[in-house]
Amino acid sequence: MSNTKKIALMSTLVLLLAVTAIFNFVLAGTRSSAATDQGSVEVNYFTSFRSERSSKRNEEFVQLDSVISAYAKDTAEYAEAVARKQELVEVMEDELVLESIIKALGFSDVGVVIGDHENINIFINSSELTAETVTKVYYAIEVEHQIRNGNIIIMPVYAES
Repeated sequence: MSNTKKIALMSTLVLLLAVTAIFNFVLAGTRSSAATDQGSVEVNYFTSFRSERSSKRNEEFVQLDSVISAYAKDTAEYAEAVARKQELVEVMEDELVLESIIKALGFSDVGVVIGDHENINIFINSSELTAETVTKVYYAIEVEHQIRNGNIIIMPVYAES
């Protein structure tokens, strides 16, 4: 691929990313301004949490796709980009599974972020968490994710309803 084509491709991807960010901002603004009752506070927090997480992941996917398209299949850069993309997909699947499991424990909403080196941050819609509740959540994560020595942070996010 010539440098001109690479520059054009990267410019197009950056432009698409900017347009996506603008639409995300505009749509998130109209949703939060349209919601006036107190029950919508909880929905807006977790909705914005998921939206922000998704947009950051989409940015990373765009960058990885540009690396994948710029390099030949037999290069180390190509292999690293494909491996990282697969890793991101697996992390996203794990986050969705963990969110579903924690919701099944009786919480109205939850957000999970899995970082590098087995770091897991969990945001639960609750005014406070008891030791029993934290133990249940931790055990569910331990069984599903087979993590014993990871850094797991479980935090309540109080959303009035």
